[in-house]
Amino acid sequence: MTTVQVKEKVGASADKVFKDISDFGGVNRLDVVETCDVQGSGVGAVRTINLKGGMGRVVERLETYDPAARSFSYRITNDDCPLPMKNYVATVKVLEEGPDAATVEWTGKFDPVGPEADAKAVVEGIYKGGIAVTRTAVGG
Repeated sequence: MTTVQVKEKVGASADKVFKDISDFGGVNRLDVVETCDVQGSGVGAVRTINLKGGMGRVVERLETYDPAARSFSYRITNDDCPLPMKNYVATVKVLEEGPDAATVEWTGKFDPVGPEADAKAVVEGIYKGGIAVTRTAVGG
């Protein structure tokens, strides 16, 4: 199993960062996402992400959600996922660094499909893109 972790600072309160980054339907703000449909709410919610350019769809299930710990996790559930991985599970944590400072720690574990370096690059790009979108949204 391969692990990818991205840690980046955001210049906003940890609560504000967590509120934004934990919005399960918020991935529609990423450049590669055409649409995102969320069914249900809380743990067990399922989001279906349709990627731009007909690249396919990614179906993810919210596995854990702990606002007190500013943490959540999700897994990819569809076997026809176009991303170069299987058995993917990710955890996002927001750590308080001060009144207007937080660190986002995004960790994914998966089995690569194809070259491991390629799969790691895709996952790292997703995490950095997600954090950048949150940074813009919270002004940090």
